[in-house]
Amino acid sequence: MKPIAMLVTHEFYPSRPDRAEPDYAHTQLDLLQGAFAPHGVMIEPVFWQDSGQDWAACSAVLPLLAWNYPQQQALFLARLQEIEAAGTLLLNEGHVVRANMDKSYLYDLAKRGAPVPPTLMVEACTPSVILSSFNALAADEIIIKPRIGAGAWRQARLKRGQDVPPAELLPPEGALIQPFLPHVADEGELSMLFFGGQFSHALIKQPKAGDYRTQGQFGAVETGIDAPDGALEAANAILKATDNLELTYARVDLVRGPDLNWLLMELELIEPWLYLKLDRQGGHHGAKLLAQAVMARLVEGGA
Repeated sequence: MKPIAMLVTHEFYPSRPDRAEPDYAHTQLDLLQGAFAPHGVMIEPVFWQDSGQDWAACSAVLPLLAWNYPQQQALFLARLQEIEAAGTLLLNEGHVVRANMDKSYLYDLAKRGAPVPPTLMVEACTPSVILSSFNALAADEIIIKPRIGAGAWRQARLKRGQDVPPAELLPPEGALIQPFLPHVADEGELSMLFFGGQFSHALIKQPKAGDYRTQGQFGAVETGIDAPDGALEAANAILKATDNLELTYARVDLVRGPDLNWLLMELELIEPWLYLKLDRQGGHHGAKLLAQAVMARLVEGGA
């Protein structure tokens, strides 16, 4: 069978010499290569920003390490079109990836009953828009997020009465504004991983003291755990609210709300970090589940 391409970025693969974090990209790639090997399929990293790739030479494409697409949206969309034009299977599928790029998908999920925090969708982050959101959300503290973004890029936290941050620290275009949820700072964000619709593993990402950001590059601590009470049910309900899309992989990021219910922060369907090594059944368990899900789609597609 033709190899499977995994989209990677120049910024993270190989990791920059000055990065303090472990070499995450290679860790995930190594685990997945080991999981696909018994199926007789190679996983090959491909720099997605580079032109000239023969996508028809691949049996499928996984965008799992295309971490910088928010900064190069037009190029990323062009690559998706090239992959589809070549007749190569993109997983998750192109219509899923395109819809998931813009966090306004949270609006659609909320309309279908998914537990989403109160959310304002704005076209521009002007000071007047930001300041009016406190009353609109009945909140004394808010989070301002780019509609297309990742890794807390140009995301801001603001309390009522504080000065609005300068434009270069705010989302450059459209944004989502939500009440700040205190439990993200004192408890953390829960991530639930699903492969082929099957639950794989859960972890908690706890910010460092005084911070709220749950990414490892900001000092958050990531710990594999068993799914807490009610979390699996909440995650499954959220996935069902997608109109039961056929998702090869999904990461459901949840935070407790004011009444301790689980609320959806993001449904990651493009390039989620999979936290395979934090699977309490061992890093190979989740990787094998993903490999099985991908191979099932290839067989389904007649590859």
